[in-house]
Amino acid sequence: MSLTLYYHPLSSFCWKVLIALYENDVPFTPKLINLGDADERAAFLKLWPVGKFPVLRDEQSQRTIPESSIIIEYLDQHFAGPTRLIPEEIDLALQTRLRDRFLDLYLHMPTQAVVFDRLRRNDARDPLGVADARARLRASYAMLEAELPRDGWAMGERFTLADCAALPALFYADKVEPFGDELATVRAYLDRLKARRSVSRVLAEAEPYFHMFPQEPG
Repeated sequence: MSLTLYYHPLSSFCWKVLIALYENDVPFTPKLINLGDADERAAFLKLWPVGKFPVLRDEQSQRTIPESSIIIEYLDQHFAGPTRLIPEEIDLALQTRLRDRFLDLYLHMPTQAVVFDRLRRNDARDPLGVADARARLRASYAMLEAELPRDGWAMGERFTLADCAALPALFYADKVEPFGDELATVRAYLDRLKARRSVSRVLAEAEPYFHMFPQEPG
């Protein structure tokens, strides 16, 4: 088996890649890394000095591929299956990549800002940064509510890279800045995602680790 995924099952960006792998039943070896273990951390940093998940290693091509969106593009090019995650139509492919970046930058990253703040000491908290992150989430929710289809997937009838990005972004965002009743389209879309085979498998594998998710300080 040529592919190894270095990951953690609670990592939202790792979910994105796992969905793509499971969507097309791509065989790979999962390598769970505990960054708290000095030896595992050192070995991972040797592979990818930035030290962030996920990282895909393809031994057959002797390539190390970081960054979730790039990994999914690599899989779509070299391990293509029945679900093509990047549309062949140039304009639709561009819009799919834009939706992916929107989800990562304006949902995923603000959510992480809130979560990481929960891990800080009380005297190191950043309430202004958290407030800004929550405001960005609410603005992004409103855009998605207006733009998402009422059925199907993020880009229409076909499941794509954008949907791989949407599940972890929306799942965790709802936990830090819960959807209101005005986001019926967003919530229905998230429910459709959760019911998809590849996504439900990722969530089932992550469930034993959910207790590790940082909660709002009391």
